[in-house]
Amino acid sequence: MPVPHLTTALQGPLLELERRILAAQPQIEHWFRTRWNQHATPFYGSVDLRNSGFKLAPVDMNLFPGGFNNLNPEFLPLAVQAAQSAVDKVCPEARSLLLIPENHTRNTYYLQNVATLVHIFEQAGLKVRVGTLNPEVTEPTKLSTASGGTLTVEPIVRAGNRLKLADGFDPCVVLLNNDLSAGIPPLLQNLEQSLLPPLHAGWAVRRKSNHFAAYDEVAREFAELISIDQWTINPYFEQCSGLDFHSRQGEEALAATVDGMLAKIRAKYAEHGIEQEPFVIVKADAGTYGMGVMSVKKGEEVIGLNRKARNKMSVVKEGLEVSEVIVQEGVYTFETVNEAVAEPVVYMMDRYVIGGFYRVHTGRGIDENLNAPGMHFVPLTFECACLPDKQGAPDCPPNRFYAYGVIARLALLAAALELEATDPDA
Repeated sequence: MPVPHLTTALQGPLLELERRILAAQPQIEHWFRTRWNQHATPFYGSVDLRNSGFKLAPVDMNLFPGGFNNLNPEFLPLAVQAAQSAVDKVCPEARSLLLIPENHTRNTYYLQNVATLVHIFEQAGLKVRVGTLNPEVTEPTKLSTASGGTLTVEPIVRAGNRLKLADGFDPCVVLLNNDLSAGIPPLLQNLEQSLLPPLHAGWAVRRKSNHFAAYDEVAREFAELISIDQWTINPYFEQCSGLDFHSRQGEEALAATVDGMLAKIRAKYAEHGIEQEPFVIVKADAGTYGMGVMSVKKGEEVIGLNRKARNKMSVVKEGLEVSEVIVQEGVYTFETVNEAVAEPVVYMMDRYVIGGFYRVHTGRGIDENLNAPGMHFVPLTFECACLPDKQGAPDCPPNRFYAYGVIARLALLAAALELEATDPDA
């Protein structure tokens, strides 16, 4: 059951790319099975997609996904089944799990995400407790979640090479829902317990440019498999380093990179008869939460930024300075929910799609980053857990979403290659 049925906000006939993917479904599923026999699946992840009709591509891949609270509750059986599969791979005898979240003690929506994860793994047959890296939490503390419930977080104790809680709780598995933007704490290093995802999946080590380099390889092979132009599923990108937005160091080089990228996109648009104006997204090469992101249509736009724009681009989560960015081809989104611009976000655990939602923003345009204050989430509607409906109309919702699940799983496979390439113990 790799893909549940979902509805889509994009109305109209199935587009040529989606038709190709649907028609090649048997070959695609065999190809994925073969690849997952060769590579270790990331424990979980979420992928931001953009669908412009002529292009369906991932624009971000999160290996420490929040937002499980935004999934439709009817997806729970899929999530529980995937959680059992994921845990069995690392510790078949596992009975207990320690979940380490971000230090957001006041973000009730994030805490609702943590509570949802606890529920999923409890349903999968594990005893789950929440341990925090936050030094301000010195005793078991009840925090309020967005739904009005409570979540107990406890300080972690290190005993030799194991993480425990003060009362002796000694978990088989430690699951991070903390992306390590602030660095890798000594507390988490050299553990004998299974630590998931691995430390080098965190933003202290990880770079988006490494991920999309791996995705290049995956997209190239997949495009050959189903005979498509890989550009239709793969955004161009380049990394640009040596930047200091405050002192304006590296502006000219960044502008040249932007203009070069726009020229490449313009050539592809001409080849495919696309009339839209090309744009690129400039964003920090490490980090998440939609920080350090700008949409650009001319290289000169990144020269002489005003103070507000420089401040926005110079610092990301945990106050980290940005010196490296990824210049990524912008992908228009032509999806809407209640006339507001939307993009699908697909969630996976182990190798399985377990659900998703639309990120919706009433104040943003079709060429802008939607992961910004003012966004809201609309869960994708659950119908039933099965593969595409070959007897249904080509553009019925599950068939459209099958394409989304395929592209999301390509990004997950790219993340597997990325983690192999950056594994310090390999």
